[in-house]
Amino acid sequence: MTSERFPHLFSPLTIRGVTLKNRILSTGHETALVDRGRLGDAFLAYHEARARGGAGLIISEVASVHPSGIFVRDPIPVYTDDCIPDYRRLAKMLHGHGAAFFAQLFHPGREIVETFDGSAPVSYAPSASPNERFHIMPRPMPLDLIEAVIAGYVAAAARMEEAGADGVEIVASHGYLPAQFLNPRVNQREDAYGGSAENRLRFLSEAASGIRARVGDGFVVGLRISAEERSHEGLGQDEVLEACAALAQEGALDYYSVVAGSSASLLGSTHIVPPMIYEAGYTAPFGAAMRARVDRPIIVTGRINQPQIAEQILERGQADVCGMTRAMICDPEMANKARAGRVDDIRACIGCNQACVGHFLAGYPISCIQHPETGRELEFGARGPAPRAKRVMVVGGGPAGMKAAAVAAERGHQVTLHEAGPQLGGQVLLAQLLPTRTEFGGVVPNLVREMELAGVEVKRNSRVDRAAIERAAPDAVILATGALPRRPPFEGEDAAHVVDAWQVLRNEANVGQSVVVADWRCDWVGIGIAEKLAEEGCRVRLACNGTVPGQVVQQYIRDTGVGRLHKLGVEIIPYTRLYGADEDSVYLEHTTSGEPVICEEVETLVLCQGHVADATLEDDLRALGLEFHMAGDCLAPRTAEEAVLEGLRAGVAV
Repeated sequence: MTSERFPHLFSPLTIRGVTLKNRILSTGHETALVDRGRLGDAFLAYHEARARGGAGLIISEVASVHPSGIFVRDPIPVYTDDCIPDYRRLAKMLHGHGAAFFAQLFHPGREIVETFDGSAPVSYAPSASPNERFHIMPRPMPLDLIEAVIAGYVAAAARMEEAGADGVEIVASHGYLPAQFLNPRVNQREDAYGGSAENRLRFLSEAASGIRARVGDGFVVGLRISAEERSHEGLGQDEVLEACAALAQEGALDYYSVVAGSSASLLGSTHIVPPMIYEAGYTAPFGAAMRARVDRPIIVTGRINQPQIAEQILERGQADVCGMTRAMICDPEMANKARAGRVDDIRACIGCNQACVGHFLAGYPISCIQHPETGRELEFGARGPAPRAKRVMVVGGGPAGMKAAAVAAERGHQVTLHEAGPQLGGQVLLAQLLPTRTEFGGVVPNLVREMELAGVEVKRNSRVDRAAIERAAPDAVILATGALPRRPPFEGEDAAHVVDAWQVLRNEANVGQSVVVADWRCDWVGIGIAEKLAEEGCRVRLACNGTVPGQVVQQYIRDTGVGRLHKLGVEIIPYTRLYGADEDSVYLEHTTSGEPVICEEVETLVLCQGHVADATLEDDLRALGLEFHMAGDCLAPRTAEEAVLEGLRAGVAV
């Protein structure tokens, strides 16, 4: 049965000898679920959840085809036969849910992030062209190493075929090794692998043709490539299209998967996992351009977070398959829900990058701030009903309270959520008011829908105190009362014009034309407030208590944010803490030298000093002797990620 609303998305597609049941793809992406090079139970459970959820094609993350190409601390090596049993297990599991399975084959070249022991490795590239983002100077690859790496691609593909995979994908995207050979500004060789366009294509051509000659006729061989690297020395669209057109003439490749960006620069790397600042489906025109040059199926990936967007891209002929990876990180059941017409039940990705790529870059397993079950499938994947139904009172309608209420009700409890204000959402209602953060507000309707489906009773404008708890006489209480702005004492606070970020966002303060934003937390609040005020015409100085604004935020969010501040003329003052203020000056202290830093001609000091927990009911609950659980900022002020995760845990524990 084909979904009437999404006829293109749920039509089958045959790529060489493999038929996909639909056009929804979970692309290759790092999960940090690898266990000492093995695809363990957590890794398999993660991918199985997406296959069970209806994805037509699963592509597993990058795997190293040669020991010279170790990319992260715990890579997947596919340069020996030891990898075959794990991949065989994965293939069988995914096929059991009707999903096709391809494996990514990878060599990073100069784009090396980590090593086994923390020492700086020798990285290899076509030439000694340095990497700007990781500050790596690579060693030019000797000819025998080039030949060995090409042979590594071929042998790895054969291993994947033996393991039962349906195909492999050569990763030439984001400035990795094959793209380094293609790029005349990186590849300065004068031998058979450099110089002319034909020579620069030779590495990729030999890898693809070598695989094609080694594997069976029905086995798929694809290419992932950035149609535009968007870096100062990156490949441009015309260069990429010419190279792919030449490869298409050779006939070894069965599809082309198109993305944007490059790992080699801060600006280019933001497109690896593009945050919410980029328009949904913004890479689709690259797919259309590629489709005009090659006669093979085209995959497009880049902020395709809803089935409606994917359907539109397919209908327009801009691609044949849509990579919807984060959409399924956020909602593993997205495909099944779309097929059944349950669009309102889909938990839409908001492009925050916090717990998906943010976790990977910080060295932690993948997850999602809205769906913390992601990456924790073995812990939360099969929630059963509660042993005994209870009457549960949830106090607070922010992310923690809403998630706790939804999970508790799903498990069979009778749940009533009390929100003191007229709207659900907590601090999300403020976050969505910041420039470029509107999409963050999607957390609220997503969690509201979870509560509706679970049958939670919601009472707005319902402030809870000890007497209200005693009247309701619940069996258990989940406290999720959030936090309030922190206002630390400092010299001159009564003399200066001082407001906090909440007042600015609620338009409760006249900030004047010259402001200093004192940012202790170094998160998205300081960047956002500075950007908002600069857009409104203020002279803004952002004094942050770290090395850079957004220091604790996922780097693609931080880098794009700092870039916007630079364009707006915001003066950034790092390494500072707030010391004092008066009628027209703000006094800072340098955090490493201890010397004063004085900002003069200041009309308003805006505090972005974090939050303090609102846990006023905790003592009452202890005194009443009730079962209670705490979740989110009332326990300790942090982020929406911890709030939703602790809401999940509270809903499971009650």
